[in-house]
Amino acid sequence: MLKYTVRRFFEMLLTLFIIATATFFLLEAVPGDPLTTRAERLPESVAENLYHKYGLDKSTMERYVITMKGMLKGDFGESVVMPGYDIQQLLKETLAPSARLGLQCIIVGVGLGLILGILAAMFKGTWADYLIVFFSVLMISVPTLIFGLLLQKYVAGELGLFPIVGWPKGDDLWFGGWEYTVLPTLSGCFSYVATYSRLLKTSMLDVINQDYVLAARAKGLSEPQIVRRHILRNAFIPIITVLPMSVAFALTGSFFIEKIYSIPGFGRYFIDSIQAQDLSIVLGQTVLMAILYVAVVFVVDILYTVVDPRIRVGGRT
Repeated sequence: MLKYTVRRFFEMLLTLFIIATATFFLLEAVPGDPLTTRAERLPESVAENLYHKYGLDKSTMERYVITMKGMLKGDFGESVVMPGYDIQQLLKETLAPSARLGLQCIIVGVGLGLILGILAAMFKGTWADYLIVFFSVLMISVPTLIFGLLLQKYVAGELGLFPIVGWPKGDDLWFGGWEYTVLPTLSGCFSYVATYSRLLKTSMLDVINQDYVLAARAKGLSEPQIVRRHILRNAFIPIITVLPMSVAFALTGSFFIEKIYSIPGFGRYFIDSIQAQDLSIVLGQTVLMAILYVAVVFVVDILYTVVDPRIRVGGRT
C-alpha cells in the first residue's frame, strides 16, 4: 500500500507538470498577447513599461522557466487583465459560488438519477421503464444552456416564481438566498439525472442475472434484501468510478449556467481568462482543476477496495 501510494504521488506530480507545461505553450501559440489591445492605445514608452512589468518582453523559454519556478512556490503571478488580482484572490471570490452550485446540482441530480435508475431496472419492460428512458434521453440530448434559458424565460420571467439572475452574497453565500439557487441548480442537474439513471440501470441489469443473486433468491431472501445486499453493492462499482469525477468537475463551475444567471463563479472567469490570454489566471485555474482530478482518481482507486474486496491495491488478489 505504501509503495503504491508513493508511486501514485510522483505520477500525480508528473501529470501536473505536463498539464502546466502544455497550458503554457498552448496559450503562447495563440497570436497576440494580453496587452495587445491596450498597448495600441498607449504611448510607446508606457506600453514598453507594461510589457516589462509583466515580463512579456522576455523570450518564451525565459517566461516558461520563470512561470514554473513561481508555480513551485504557489505564485502564478499577477493578472494582466485584472491588475492587482492574482489566482488566490480570484479563487477566494469565485470558488464558493461555483462550489455551492456544483454541490447542489450533484445532490439533486445524482440522487434523483439513482432513484430513477433503480426503478427502471426493477420494473424493466414496463411503462415506468420506458418513461424513465425517454426522459433520460431527452435530458442528455438537450444542452444545459437551453434548459437554463427555458427555465429563465418561463419559470422566472412569465410565472415570476424565482429571480431571473443573481446569487446569494455575504452571510447567505452558503446557506441562504435559496430562491436564487433553484433555477441554476435545476439547469445543471438534468444531465446528472440522465447519466446516473442510465448508468445504474445498466449496471443493475448486469448484476441481476449473476449466479450469486439467483442463489440468494433460492435461499429465500426477500427481494428488498437481495437488492440492498447483493445487487446494489455490486452495481455501484461503476457509480463510484464516475461520481468523484463528476464532483470534481462540478466544483469548478459551469460556464453556461454562471453566464446566463450572472453567477460570479470559477467557470465564468475561467473562460473569460482564456479569451483574454491571461496566463497567470488560466494556469492557476488549470493546475487547481488538475489537482482535483488526479486526487479524485487516487481516491477512486482506494474506494474500489472498499466496495469490492476482490480488488487489492498493488495488484494482489
